[in-house]
This record gives sequence, C-alpha cells and structure tokens, in this order.
Amino acid sequence: MVQRTVMLKKMLPVFAGAMMLCTALSAHAADLPTHAELGKALKDIVKEKNGGFGLNMWATVVDRDGVVKMVVFSGKDRGDQWPGSRAISAQKANTANAFSLPGLSLSTANLFSAVQPGGSLYGLQHSNPVDVSVAYGGASDKIGTEDDPMTGKKIGGVNVFGGGLALYAQDGKLLGALGVSGDSSCADHNIAWKLRDKLGLDFVPAGISPDKDDNIVNDIVDGVSSGGWGHPTCSPEASAIAAGFSKSHPVGAEK
Repeated sequence: MVQRTVMLKKMLPVFAGAMMLCTALSAHAADLPTHAELGKALKDIVKEKNGGFGLNMWATVVDRDGVVKMVVFSGKDRGDQWPGSRAISAQKANTANAFSLPGLSLSTANLFSAVQPGGSLYGLQHSNPVDVSVAYGGASDKIGTEDDPMTGKKIGGVNVFGGGLALYAQDGKLLGALGVSGDSSCADHNIAWKLRDKLGLDFVPAGISPDKDDNIVNDIVDGVSSGGWGHPTCSPEASAIAAGFSKSHPVGAEK
C-alpha cells in the first residue's frame, strides 16, 4: 500500500504535465474557425471587390500537422465553383503551413519567383506531392460539407501562386494555414488575406514583403523579380487592393 502511494505521488507531476499539454493543444485547436464561421466569412468576402472575376470560391484550413480541418465553398452548390479549385485550395493551405515557421511566414504568392529555373527554391513545386486518394476519394455529395472527404486527412501538395496564408493566433502560435482558390491567383490572395483578417488569425511574426509580412509582392519586371520573391501582376485593381492592405487590413500586430 505504501509503495503504491509513493508511486502515485511520483506519477502526479507526469499526469499534471500531460493534462496541461492537452489543455494547451485543445485551446489552440479552438482558435481555428468552425466550418460555419469559415463558410460565412468566405461568402461575405466574395461579395467584395477583390480584383478578379468575382467568381465563387473554395477555402480549406489545415492544422499545423497538415491535416485538413475543413473545406467550404461560397456558392449554393459544389458545382458553383471551379471543381478543380477544391484540391488547389487544399494544396495552398498545405504549402503555406509547410513552409512557414513560428518566426517567419511565407505565403504561396511569395514562392512564385523563387521556384522558377534559377530561383533559390527551384524544384520545390515538385516536392511533397498531393495524395490523390485524399484529393479525389469519398462521396461527391459530401464535398464542401462538414464531412468533406478530405477532412481529417493529409492532402499534401505544393502550390506556388497566390491564395495560401499561414494562420497565427494572437499569442503568436502558428496554428496551420488557409488556402483559397477559384478566381485569378491575385484575387485568391486578396480574398485569403481578407478572410484571415476576418478570422482574427493574422498575427504574422515576420515576412519577406516590404512591409515585413507575407503579402504578395508585385516586383516582376521583364520576367525577373527584383527581390526574388515576386508574383505576376494579374490586374491593376488586384495589385492596388493588395498594396493597400497595410492600411485597410493590416496584420494583427499592426492593428
């Protein structure tokens, strides 16, 4: 009996530590939006001017382990968006999560020039391939619902144009990432930026843009990015919207 009591006393700190860890993980999991919250926010933002064609969109959120947590669309039905953009949105979320860190955020838009021949990250786009069984498996009528077949699985994939952004909680915790697809790549970025802002998960620690965040950088002239992290310009309107984010939708730390 005495030995059992001593053993229990020794184990108490272990149990307490495990409970604290579980509580911390649960708290940060709760920081991610619900399916309904993400869907409503996406629908609202798609109605705004975003510099693209005004199309309906897909949005996917992955956690820090790259596991898909939710997939939503802004239209009335799954066919109201480009069907192929569902997997692309998940790719973008996976990419932004996979190549961001607690101290540095890289958006998918930041990767475009770096992966071109001669770029500092050439070949990155061929790494971490999409798991096609996850991307295309499951019942079609569940797509975009809380039971989307991708939910709970790792999609993989690397996408190197606008629309993917890492998600940071107010305490600086990197929670995962958001991917948006369905319009021009620049509009995708703008919608993702506004969506992250609306969700309050934009406490970006640092980035490679002139504003030291992960905003799109339109510095490509004659096919060459002056800073090495540039993205093509899709339209003057899209570029102007993004350039104004430091004032209209500043990252969390700047608000």
